[in-house]
Amino acid sequence: MRATRIILPLLLTIHGTTVQAQLPGGDLPDIGTPASTTLSLQDEYKIGLMIVRNLRDAGQIVEDPEINEYLQTLGMSLGSNAQEGAHRFTFFAVKDSGINAFALPGGFIGLNAGLVKATRTESELAGVLAHEIAHVTQRHIARSVQSAGRANLASMAAILAAILIGATTGMPSDVVMGTVTAAQGLAAQQQINFTRANEAEADRVGIGILAAAGFDPAGMPDFFWTLQQHGGGAGRNIPDLLRTHPVTSERIAETRDRANRMDRPRHEDSTGYALIRERLAVQSLPPEANFRDLYHNAQSADLPSNNGELYGRSLALMRSDAPEQAIPILQDMLARRPDVTLYHAALGQAYLAAGRIDAARATLEKAMGLFPRSVPVTMRYAETLMRDGDPKQAHIVLLDLFNNVPPTPEQARYTALAANAAGDVADAYYYMSEYHVISGNLSLAIDQLRLAQAVPGLNAVQRERFDARIRELQEYLPKGKRAREIAGPGNPRPDDRLSS
Repeated sequence: MRATRIILPLLLTIHGTTVQAQLPGGDLPDIGTPASTTLSLQDEYKIGLMIVRNLRDAGQIVEDPEINEYLQTLGMSLGSNAQEGAHRFTFFAVKDSGINAFALPGGFIGLNAGLVKATRTESELAGVLAHEIAHVTQRHIARSVQSAGRANLASMAAILAAILIGATTGMPSDVVMGTVTAAQGLAAQQQINFTRANEAEADRVGIGILAAAGFDPAGMPDFFWTLQQHGGGAGRNIPDLLRTHPVTSERIAETRDRANRMDRPRHEDSTGYALIRERLAVQSLPPEANFRDLYHNAQSADLPSNNGELYGRSLALMRSDAPEQAIPILQDMLARRPDVTLYHAALGQAYLAAGRIDAARATLEKAMGLFPRSVPVTMRYAETLMRDGDPKQAHIVLLDLFNNVPPTPEQARYTALAANAAGDVADAYYYMSEYHVISGNLSLAIDQLRLAQAVPGLNAVQRERFDARIRELQEYLPKGKRAREIAGPGNPRPDDRLSS
């Protein structure tokens, strides 16, 4: 059982946690005195950010610009219709073949690779996201903490502590589960009933979000039915999502009736849905998988319905060290649909994997003109420039993206690597600082800025920029840490340097 499979049932059953002790990866906020049991939006965000950071450190989050951009775009099209502007949403994929999805405190929503593959339409996938968005906008976590009362907060803290330690240290799942068993037992019938009420509310609010965003609201009950099929039959594995979001015939009937009473827009699946579905399926397989056996029937580009499998076949060929065989497949797909950014990016990747750097550079330079500041195209172009021995140009194009599109942690990290390779060492430390800011580790971010300050030959503008950013970050530190930083920050640890 993976750490993500432990996190989901506990978070969605307990739905409210606080830790006031040192844990791997940072501190969780102090959420109040015994008189205050409600999480603020800021506290929720800090908790969620910490969990995501630990998942990333454990290597469980998919770091792929194509997948990230698609999920974020799809998620934000739904989130913008949630009629609630207090939350910021972050959507990400998890390297797990199980069928699961989860909403973390602070608007962080994760989808297992297995769930995306299990959906049959984009409206079904959007229905899952809309349901999880509703958990966030209705503040079920904070409401659950308030309902449970202060007496249960200690047990909730123990549960989250065990989950995070297990996720970051690779502790065996049976040890993690043994640690949380006693605390989990305190989540009695009152808490379960509260969760059922949450689920009903998330269905009702989520289906409204789904319809408002232009998707078929029947996508939600359709996926509930799919889940029920996966969970039926003796001896079959029950999807994790069924354990945390129990689906009954009554629940399917209620959501289907609600969907039938709404306007049913005819939503055509986007090209990106089929392609990302296959990309995520290929990427989530272990390195030892036999990629050559994947999509062996996807030999023809004659039928549009084969596009997803053909794209998946090209990615599988690249994974099996046969990029030359992927190139003609992608060339043909690109010739038919030059408007699809994913084809340009994949063809560039295939040329690069085959060692045809000039062709990769030409393909991606053209794509940069067609799709300026496309994150996948820019990242693949920068990778090609780095392989071509042109880190200066890679730094330039990544900096333009960095300054105009909110960067992901991986984007910030790669920008730092390009800057360092180009000899812009101070800027490299600055980008690594931003990587740690995005990941929620302000102490490491300040360490990187102090390393930037120590680089010889800084001009006055650079020095003031780094000083101002340090002062800004110090204001967000807890009071004790802030005082220690200002009094004497000390030297960053060697393993925190850019070269690590």
